[in-house]
Amino acid sequence: MHWIYYVGRTLTQVLAFLLTRFRVSGREHVPVEGPLLVVSNHLSMADPPLVGIGIKRPAMFLAKEELFRGRIRRYIFHRCGAFPIRRGGMNRAALRFAEKLFGRGGALIAFPEGRRSMKAQLANAFSGPALIAVRNGVPILPVGICGTEKITGFKWWWHRPQVTVNIGRPFTLPSVNGKVTRQQLAEFTHSIMGQIAGLLPGEYRGQYGDEKS
Repeated sequence: MHWIYYVGRTLTQVLAFLLTRFRVSGREHVPVEGPLLVVSNHLSMADPPLVGIGIKRPAMFLAKEELFRGRIRRYIFHRCGAFPIRRGGMNRAALRFAEKLFGRGGALIAFPEGRRSMKAQLANAFSGPALIAVRNGVPILPVGICGTEKITGFKWWWHRPQVTVNIGRPFTLPSVNGKVTRQQLAEFTHSIMGQIAGLLPGEYRGQYGDEKS
């Protein structure tokens, strides 16, 4: 990881402590080493760095390609551990990147919904993270984050919102012989989202309101 990544990580820890009531539950479930795909719901631009400090191990993350427009922004985001991906899609470069990262025993953070939820509720997810997991056979760590939807505007920090990162137990998807089908990816994606939903309060579960951990 680049030094900019560690500076950003330290700054995130300081700001989370000063400006929010930050709490992490289930950190003991995080494997300390080895390849890992971290999946989380998405409420705010603050989610990637907060999930990152929550799992307490270096991790890269997938981010929408629009964030990388412009030389300076592209330089900073790359060195902060981000890799560009098409919104709602999964390009081959991203798949190769994930494969190489897992080959080095790294961790990758992905947000299956592909965008922030404007209603602070789970929305239908895309199958990209499920495809990454099944192609690489890596364990999946589900995370439910809540409270970051309150990090908006100019005065949110006055109230020091409660931000909670709930970390579940790692799980793996069934192995697939041959090419994975769309139906299988849909089922795997539903399973992933069910794990995330089980880590969230009921009012955050949205499309997955009936799911249990």
